[in-house]
Amino acid sequence: MQTELTDPGPLLDTSGYLKQIGWSRQPILDCNLENAQFYRIRPLQFLRIKRWDYYGIFTPRRFFSGTIADLGYAGNIFVYTVDFETGEFHEEGLVIPLSKGVQLARNSDVGDTIYQGKDTQLSFEVSSGRRFLSISWPQFHNGRGIEAEIVLRCPPDHESMNIIIPIGERRFYFNRKINCLPAEGSLRYGKVHEQLHPDETLGSLDWGRGVWEYSSFWNWASASGFMQDGRAVGLNLGCGFGDTSAATENCLVLDGRIHKFDQVEFSYDPKDYLKSWRFCDSQNRLELSFTPFSERVAYTNLGLIVSEVHQLFGRYSGQAVTDEGETLQIEDLIGFAEDHHAKW
Repeated sequence: MQTELTDPGPLLDTSGYLKQIGWSRQPILDCNLENAQFYRIRPLQFLRIKRWDYYGIFTPRRFFSGTIADLGYAGNIFVYTVDFETGEFHEEGLVIPLSKGVQLARNSDVGDTIYQGKDTQLSFEVSSGRRFLSISWPQFHNGRGIEAEIVLRCPPDHESMNIIIPIGERRFYFNRKINCLPAEGSLRYGKVHEQLHPDETLGSLDWGRGVWEYSSFWNWASASGFMQDGRAVGLNLGCGFGDTSAATENCLVLDGRIHKFDQVEFSYDPKDYLKSWRFCDSQNRLELSFTPFSERVAYTNLGLIVSEVHQLFGRYSGQAVTDEGETLQIEDLIGFAEDHHAKW
């Protein structure tokens, strides 16, 4: 029972309640967070509203990611990279008190998201069916440095997973996930230079806005790659918080079109994340195994803000059935899956 939304409108009404609940193939709701009303003292509400833009790039050699986030109490800027062959991982982040210098766009389909620091600059610009990513961090990894100039193609007919669900009475999760965006440009990490070509490199976006419970947990899994026949294929799976009775964010993305799943179960060993994971859905349309080859552990403890992420990189294999009934055989599709606990 999944509710697909098709009518444009505001996210919140004048009393702070969600106007619609469900999912859509395109971003159709205006993110009017100024209408949020979940504290009696409204001027303090900005401390609990979370906003982020997280981009990930799958090249033939590595995964590269950059994020600009405003968590209310503080901004959070981080960049990391994972080498698929060696498993080498490195991440660095900045915590910005009260998000000074952090700018995020109101909606996911237009506008600029920017962080301008003394030695670190990240810029995500959206314009005319393209997304321009510019990242410069000269001191990354003890001066090894990392720089990226990347263009992601996102034509108007490219579908994405847009979801809006309640968390309790007045809290909510508003999110857009875009998979399989053809990428071109350049990436430099130390002495390693990569030229990115759209026939072998794909990008993705996790765009999130909302108000969570202070203590939260979620699972997320994602992949963007190519089938053996050349078609672009992606996965977006998630669970763990909010009321998903009207909609989940679970889907297959095939050549830019969403194929919707209902509930998906994450099966893994939280005592040993590097063991094989399994994913199956409630309609017998998805059966995947996930074999990790590298683990990213990100731990933050700032008193009020505590976060522990175990993000596993590995290969998906199995099968998925499209909305039309085609059974896809998925073999060694590189992606990730994560276990995330947060107090924020």
